[in-house]
Amino acid sequence: MVAGWSMGALQAYEWAVRYPEMVYGILPIAGAARCSPHNFVFLEGVKSALAADQAYDGGRYSSPPVRGLRAFGTVYAGWAYSQEFFRDGIYRELGYRDVDHVLDDWADDHKHMDANNLLTVLGTWQRADVGSPARGGFETALGRIRARCIVMPGTSDLYFPAADSRLEADLIAGAEFRPLQSNLGHVAGRPGIRAAESEQIADAMRALLGG
Repeated sequence: MVAGWSMGALQAYEWAVRYPEMVYGILPIAGAARCSPHNFVFLEGVKSALAADQAYDGGRYSSPPVRGLRAFGTVYAGWAYSQEFFRDGIYRELGYRDVDHVLDDWADDHKHMDANNLLTVLGTWQRADVGSPARGGFETALGRIRARCIVMPGTSDLYFPAADSRLEADLIAGAEFRPLQSNLGHVAGRPGIRAAESEQIADAMRALLGG
């Protein structure tokens, strides 16, 4: 079985299409079989925030473009969680004091990353699509999946909305559409983030494994 969150979900779909004889089940969590136009635009925004730092120098930096990396993390913070997460102070459950603490933590976390590596990862994300022309296109590729499949979008995810995942599930024979009920936004699918979400994911894994 192949299970994955976010870009891991993109990989789960890819494995099911590429290796149908090997993959028995897939559990794509808060992800998609291809990058949607809206998702693409969001990623262009965080890339631009990083690249705007003069120290980035078009990728030829000799020292980390810290301001750009912090800007990247700051923009990401607003998309990683849901509106309810901020409105109702749910961030306190994850150890944050206030909204500023959330922003500072995400900025600090990203300032230690390598800028070109980050942009390479985002480029991979943006180009992700199981429906290459060689596979007959998107609908045909998903229609060939034979693995048992539970499609699990986050109900408050801003990256991969449940409506998009529903369209994908409808193209896979026998797929179950089982949204991950959560107010955490995209982060809901992150392994071990909170017991309520972890239990739903574990239940889906057990179902796919026949337990």
